[in-house]
Amino acid sequence: MTLTTCVFDAYGTLFDVSAAARRAAAEPGMEPLGPVWRDLATDWRRKQLEYTWLRAITGHHVDFWQVTLDGLDWAMARQGLSDAAMRARLMALYRALDAYPEVSALLAELKARGLRCAILSNGSPDMLQAAVDHAGIGGALDAVLSVEEAGIYKPARAVYDLVGARFGTDPAEVLFVSSNGWDAAGAAAYGFVTVWVNRAGEPEDRLMARPAHVLPDLSSLPELL
Repeated sequence: MTLTTCVFDAYGTLFDVSAAARRAAAEPGMEPLGPVWRDLATDWRRKQLEYTWLRAITGHHVDFWQVTLDGLDWAMARQGLSDAAMRARLMALYRALDAYPEVSALLAELKARGLRCAILSNGSPDMLQAAVDHAGIGGALDAVLSVEEAGIYKPARAVYDLVGARFGTDPAEVLFVSSNGWDAAGAAAYGFVTVWVNRAGEPEDRLMARPAHVLPDLSSLPELL
């Protein structure tokens, strides 16, 4: 079946989740972050994801802003940081994460080829809109879909259902792109054609399905079409 729609995960796929800690560490007054920002960013992301899975399993849903804040609190505590101003600044920067350098040109090329482009993300609608606006990519997107419409986090099938509900597509028409191996596996099991953007060169997850394609970044994605 011909691919008609390209759907992207947001955080870690289009937007660099380490950017908030990196940028904050370079600002005046944030010197304690300097030696630890990489570890903090890694812990923050790990806890953020773990909390989405645990909340989905237990049925205790809160939006991604709260999950992100909870993950940051854990990561800061691990580094012995308790600065309220630092906490607020890191969260503010998370609303304006840097897009990866290839994102704008990629989306423009996909649109020029006649594909519909969308985001499907754990992010809450306001977080996603802020990130899209900061990156200046809104004009290349046909939809920005949030798990809040389903009330549960990925990789629940109800989240992937949002794509067909919005575009009327068969799963086989959708190229789904994520930097998260577990997300790519969940989408592949759902029936999407999947691309895992493996920026860190990690081994594939041993899960129910594997991605159709593995790329080191997004720049070569058009070659798959």
